[in-house]
Amino acid sequence: MIIRPTEAADIPAITAIYAHHVLHGTGTFEETPPSEAEIAARIAKVQEAGAAWLTALAEDGSIAGYGYYAALRDRSAYRYTVEDSIYIRDDVRGQGVGKALVAALLDHATAAGRRQMIAVIGDSENTGSIGLHLSLGFRQIGVQKAVGIKFGRWLDVVLMQKALGAGDRTLP
Repeated sequence: MIIRPTEAADIPAITAIYAHHVLHGTGTFEETPPSEAEIAARIAKVQEAGAAWLTALAEDGSIAGYGYYAALRDRSAYRYTVEDSIYIRDDVRGQGVGKALVAALLDHATAAGRRQMIAVIGDSENTGSIGLHLSLGFRQIGVQKAVGIKFGRWLDVVLMQKALGAGDRTLP
């Protein structure tokens, strides 16, 4: 598997992967799949801010998934804290693509001087994402109960956190 920065040619596949999760999953609370133009704008915003949007390529060269991190909040006090997001093509889930993407995001964010990464995981029943983050050293820091509704049921949000580099042991 190859993980590299996302390129413009990746946008159709990324849009399709995300659309599947929007229409069939609870990992995102979005309910209408965004267009390729909207996905392109999201990628540009993340990359222009100096954060990472990465694409995972399967052995056959197809796009297996993508992940990114971006600022947790816009206020300057949050400048060392980022939030990650990953989405994997449905037919390759459970094959290590997500773990490889999150590990690459952790490396990139640490090298960029970020100090905390937050995972905001849609649906407390999303054991795959929760387990993946636990395996990479994240710890659960809270659950927002019944804050979303999708597919006719209330959904929780699980919050997980991992210190990067020196974390809070020193000031940047």
